[in-house]
Amino acid sequence: MTVHPAVLITGASTGIGAVYADRFAGRGHDLVLVARDLARMEALAERLRRETGVAVDIIKADLTDAADLATIETRLREDARIGVLVNNAGAGAAGGFLEQTPDDLTKLINLNVVALTRLANAVAPRFAREGQGAIVNLASVVGLAPEIGMSVYGATKAFVLFLTQGLNLELGPKGVYVQAVLPAATRTEIWERSGRDVNTIQGVMEVDALVDAALVGFDRRETVTIPPLQDLGQWIAFDQARQAMVPNFLQSEPAERYRKAA
Repeated sequence: MTVHPAVLITGASTGIGAVYADRFAGRGHDLVLVARDLARMEALAERLRRETGVAVDIIKADLTDAADLATIETRLREDARIGVLVNNAGAGAAGGFLEQTPDDLTKLINLNVVALTRLANAVAPRFAREGQGAIVNLASVVGLAPEIGMSVYGATKAFVLFLTQGLNLELGPKGVYVQAVLPAATRTEIWERSGRDVNTIQGVMEVDALVDAALVGFDRRETVTIPPLQDLGQWIAFDQARQAMVPNFLQSEPAERYRKAA
């Protein structure tokens, strides 16, 4: 009988995180759900236990709170049953950079960057020792396209993509799979929380479709999964162009164009 690792999912009470919970439960994985909304998690857990028979633990936590974050880090370090971390919790911020306050931006960065990184850091050493495990980081296409706007949000998601690619190079040879999922606009409550009407946005993907596509990438062991991108060749060309520049970065002298006055 195959024993499936347990899956810890952050931001699991609704939206993308809740659908990940549904799908992994359907595959026979026990779950650890982490979010601020206890009532929603309890309702989700009750349904999943009833429908799939898996065990579901619930941890009410605000990942921008240092004590709550430390609780989840400890669980990831010490619970050997957990073999998959889905770093889904994230937020946007209303308005543009000029309207956003320092407190707004600090909270955004603490959730989208600091908490995600600390949770990955908590579990990665154990996964590496065991020679197995998976870390799924929810990024965004906005992290590749400053033209879309959302400057600080996009910067946090660019960080998540870079971190994932770096961890793939570092941890992949040790048997640890690391995936970045890059949604475009998806029908979740993040829009309402950031002060935007999702119905005014073009090309919004439904959550079920997004997660099902992301799991296809997960099963294929893709490092970067971009569900809305129809032409895979565009991403391959982009990544190959990036990699082709790397040797040219390692130069002891400035490029010729910078050695002449304008």
